[in-house]
Amino acid sequence: MAELNTLPRADFIQKAGSIFEHSPWIAEAVADRRPFSDVNALHSAMILAITSAAAAQHLALIRAHPDLAGRLASQKLLTPESSREQAAAGITQGDPASLAQMTALNEAYRSRFGFPFVICARLNNVSTIISAMTLRLTHSSDEEISAALEEIFQIALLRLDDMVTEA
Repeated sequence: MAELNTLPRADFIQKAGSIFEHSPWIAEAVADRRPFSDVNALHSAMILAITSAAAAQHLALIRAHPDLAGRLASQKLLTPESSREQAAAGITQGDPASLAQMTALNEAYRSRFGFPFVICARLNNVSTIISAMTLRLTHSSDEEISAALEEIFQIALLRLDDMVTEA
């Protein structure tokens, strides 16, 4: 944490900008609030920046996430963080039938809600992800926006923990 707290503003934004998928605006929003006492304080500030943002920014944040086992994964174009997380869930080694089911659910989900299904892959596996996708397809749009943001917050906390632990 000490390193993050003392980095020049631009370096902090560059380093912490990857915590939320393709959304460095969140790190930028909290950069001047440093120092943070710990990971949880930084995470809370980042969540406040998001929840204080306009609904359009919430959707942009959700849409910045890749489909699970989607085109970007097959083309090896995921961020390093997303690649590790999908691998940890067993998605990259999933059996063809499960991957086909996940692809079909991704398509149905994106068609229904207009954004990708987001789940904290590191805390799940292929089976629990497929179950969650099936259940969440029954939600309203508002419920899904809330669910996706909660998952994104969990993903970010794990990424922050990794960043501070690896430093």
